[in-house]
Amino acid sequence: MIPKVAGWKKDRVSELTEIFSSDGVVAVVDVSGVPASNMIDMRNTLRDRMSITMAKKSLMRIAWSNAGRPQEEIDALLEGAHIPCVVHSNSMNAFEVFAELEKTRQGRAAKAGETFPDDVTIPAGPTEFGPGPIVGEFNAVGIPAKIDKGKVAIQRETTFSKGDEISADLGIMLAKLGVNPIEIGLILTGAIEEGHIFQSSDLDLDTDGLRNDIVLGTSGAFNLACNIRWFSSITTPTLISKASSEALSVAVEAGVLNDATAASILSQARARALSLAGQLDSSALDEELQAALGAASQSAVAAPSEAASSEEVEEAEVEEEEEEEDAGFGGLGDLFG
Repeated sequence: MIPKVAGWKKDRVSELTEIFSSDGVVAVVDVSGVPASNMIDMRNTLRDRMSITMAKKSLMRIAWSNAGRPQEEIDALLEGAHIPCVVHSNSMNAFEVFAELEKTRQGRAAKAGETFPDDVTIPAGPTEFGPGPIVGEFNAVGIPAKIDKGKVAIQRETTFSKGDEISADLGIMLAKLGVNPIEIGLILTGAIEEGHIFQSSDLDLDTDGLRNDIVLGTSGAFNLACNIRWFSSITTPTLISKASSEALSVAVEAGVLNDATAASILSQARARALSLAGQLDSSALDEELQAALGAASQSAVAAPSEAASSEEVEEAEVEEEEEEEDAGFGGLGDLFG
C-alpha cells in the first residue's frame, strides 16, 4: 500500500520548487533557538526585501531536485543549519542579503545544557548588587565574588571556554550580569547566486576597512602620479598649480619684477628695510619709519604664536632688553665712525 502524502507537504514542495527555479539569490538560514515572537518580528522587518520560507530538509531536497539543480548545491547550503529556512531575494545580491540578515543577530540568556558558542569573560570589578545571598550564588557557579565598599564585586577575571556546558544556575547568574551568551537570529549558512555558492565566511566583508583601503590606495596612486609628473585629467590641475607656485618662487628669489612678482618682491624689500631700520637709533629715523616700526611691533605683540610657551616669551623679552642696552648709537655718525 502506497502511503498517502499530506497535502500541505505537496504544497510546500511546489512553493519551494518555484523559489528554487526563480532568478535572484537563494540562501539557507539557521533559526534554531529563535523564539516564535522574535521570528515573527524578524520576518516582518525583512518582508519587503526577501521571502523567508520554513521547511524540512527533506522537502527542500525534493524541491531542489524538481527544479533541476544538483543535489550537492543544496547539501552545501544546508550544512550547519539545524532548523533551516529558505531565503529568496531578487532585489539584492548575496552580500546585501548577508548584511541584512546579520542585523537580526541578538543575544539571549543561556538555558541548562547549552554550551558556550565562544569564550565568555567576566571582568573583575564592582557590580550593581548590594550585599546578600547573591555573593554565595556567584561563588557556587565559579564566579568568585565578595562584598567591597557596600557592593558585590567580582574578585578576579573569570573566563568560560567555548564548548563548556552551561548549567541552569550559571545561565541565571550570567543573565543577572547582563551576559547573554547564546546568539540567535537568522544566521546564514550558505547562499547561491548565478551558480556561485557562498559560505557565510565568504560574505562577511569588512566594508569600512575596504573603504579605507580604497581611499588610501587612491591617495597613494595620486601622490605617486604627481611625483613622477604623470599628466592626466586628474593630475594636470595639481601639476600646473605646483609648477606655477615653483616658478613664482624662483622669479621672486631671482628678483624678476613683473605683475605676478611685484607684490612679493616689494613686501620682502619693505620687511628688510624695516629690519635694518630697527637696528638704528630712533634719532636716525624719520617720523614715517618710526610709525611703520611701531605698527609692526604692535602687530607682533598682539598676535603672538599660540605654540610659544611662557618660558620662550620670557627669553625673548630678556634678549630685547639686552639689545636695548647695547644700542648706544648717537645717530648715523656712530655707524660710520
